[in-house]
Amino acid sequence: MDARDWDERYAASELVWSREPNGFVAAELADLPPGTAVDLAAGEGRNAIWLASRGWDATAVDFSQVALDKGARLAAEAGIEVTWVCADATSWQPPAPVDLVVVAYLQLPADDRRRAVRSAITMLRPGGTLLLVAHDSTNLTEGTGGPQDPSVLMTAEDVLADLEGYDVEVLRAERVAREVRSADPAHHEHGGEERRTAWDCLVRVVRR
Repeated sequence: MDARDWDERYAASELVWSREPNGFVAAELADLPPGTAVDLAAGEGRNAIWLASRGWDATAVDFSQVALDKGARLAAEAGIEVTWVCADATSWQPPAPVDLVVVAYLQLPADDRRRAVRSAITMLRPGGTLLLVAHDSTNLTEGTGGPQDPSVLMTAEDVLADLEGYDVEVLRAERVAREVRSADPAHHEHGGEERRTAWDCLVRVVRR
């Protein structure tokens, strides 16, 4: 999907993603002292808004201006300041090194993903953190939801291979389970929800 496709998707509904930050992002980064952060391929900026609410100087980068405009409205309603940048996540660079880069569900073919991951690590100052969460390759056959195109799925090992040549300390690189709740028609009369497992890959590294 190109920027126009995403613009149309974001324009068509109230919120494509939830207002809350991604659960893995919140869990991994809750204890990090605030600094400068980039939310790469931010969409409506839910992770950037969450970071900013915790004292981070956050920049949200996405190639969909429609998504960024929606995020900016959300942030303004909450009285939260975020910098919004419409740019290509595979090549954009901040004006100065940052303390944190978040890449959540940027699903690209391998060559583009590699460019984005390598670009992200070069944004970091020494000691800075890169956190990547994405739909895992195994989600296609073992999980639920997510892209059905295997070429845009990845494993933690793929991401570490993308980072080859950079001096990083690997804190986490693994497959993680995410519970997805979906209304189950069989349980409608009881108001029940079916719980399913989606499989993501999570990579957290520190640039040395």
